[in-house]
Amino acid sequence: MVGLTGSVLVFQREIDQFLVSQQFGQIIAQGYRLSLISILENVKTAYASQPNLKISSINTLPNPLVPYRVFLQAPKDKWLEVFVNPYTGTIMGSRDWDQTLIGYTFKLHYQLLAGDTGTIIVGVVAFVLLIVSISGIILWPGWRRFISGFKIKWNAHPQRVNFDIHKVAGIIAGIFLSMIAFTGVCWNFWDFSRPLIHTVTMTPIPPTPVSQPIKGKLSLSLGEILQQADTAFPGAVTTYISLPQTPEEVFRIGKKLPQETTPYGSSRIYLDQYTGAVVQLKNGLQPSRADRILDSFTPIHYGTFWGLPSRIFYVFVGLTPLILFITGFIMWRYRPQNKDKSAVTKEFVH
Repeated sequence: MVGLTGSVLVFQREIDQFLVSQQFGQIIAQGYRLSLISILENVKTAYASQPNLKISSINTLPNPLVPYRVFLQAPKDKWLEVFVNPYTGTIMGSRDWDQTLIGYTFKLHYQLLAGDTGTIIVGVVAFVLLIVSISGIILWPGWRRFISGFKIKWNAHPQRVNFDIHKVAGIIAGIFLSMIAFTGVCWNFWDFSRPLIHTVTMTPIPPTPVSQPIKGKLSLSLGEILQQADTAFPGAVTTYISLPQTPEEVFRIGKKLPQETTPYGSSRIYLDQYTGAVVQLKNGLQPSRADRILDSFTPIHYGTFWGLPSRIFYVFVGLTPLILFITGFIMWRYRPQNKDKSAVTKEFVH
C-alpha cells in the first residue's frame, strides 16, 4: 500500500496542478502579480463571515501559470485551501485538502489514514523494509554469476520465472528501496531521528524560534515583515509565508535564492512578530552538516535527484514492493517440502 501510493506521489505536483486547473480554471499571465498583502486581504475579506477560519500560510510558487494557495486553519486540525489568481486577486475557489486525491493519497502513504498510530505503524514497516532490502541485496544469487543475475528465463518453469522476476526486480530496486525506507523511518520518527543526526554530525540543534511578546504592542504588519525578510536575503524570491497563530510564534518566510534548484528553495527566515528582528536564519546555499543530510531526504525519497528520468524510475521502484510480495509469496507457497534444500538452492543459482 505504501509503495503504490508512493508511486503516485512521485508526480503529486503535476497531478494536483492538473486537477486544480480542471476544477478552478487556468491562470493567464497578465503583467505583474499583485502584492501578497493585497492577496491576503482579499482572502480575509472573503471569509470575514467565518471567524473560525484563520489564515495560516500562503504558497507563492514562482510559476506564472500557478495560482497562489492560501491555507486557512479550521477547528479540529482541518485545512481549507483557497486558490487566488495572482494577477487579479480573484478567488478562484476552495477545497478541503484532506478530501483531495493527493491529500488522501498522502495520508494513506504516511499514516494509513490512522493518525498518530498509523504514523508509528508505517515507520515500523519502513524499518522492516530497510532490513529486508539490505538482506535481499546480500542474499542476491547474482553475486556468484553477475550477468546471469539480471536474466529472466521466460521459457523456463513458471516457478523459475517467478524466482527470476523476484531476484531481478529486487536487485534493481534494492538500493533505492533502502534509501526510501531509511528516509521514511527518519520522517515518521522525526523526534528521535533529527536529534540523532545532529549528534552524529556534531551539529548543535538550533533552538525553536519564538517571538517575545511586548505588552501593549501589536504584531507588525506583513509589509514590514516582508521588508525585513528581503533585507536578509536580497535578490531571493519569496516562496511561502507562514503567519504566527499564537503570541509566541514567529513569521516564517521561505526564500529561494537564484542558485537554488528546488521549487521552493531551502532558505528560511524566522522573524519576531513584534520587532521584525531575525530570530533564526537558514541559508540554503550554506547548510550545516545536519541540514545537508536532512535536506537530502526529499530528493532521495521522491526521486527528484536526477530530474525526470529518476522520477519515472521511482514509479517502478514504488511498484517493486508489490512485485516482491507476490513473487515472494509464490516462492514461499511452493517451497520444497521433501527435497534437499541445498540441492534446490543449487538448482536456482545455476
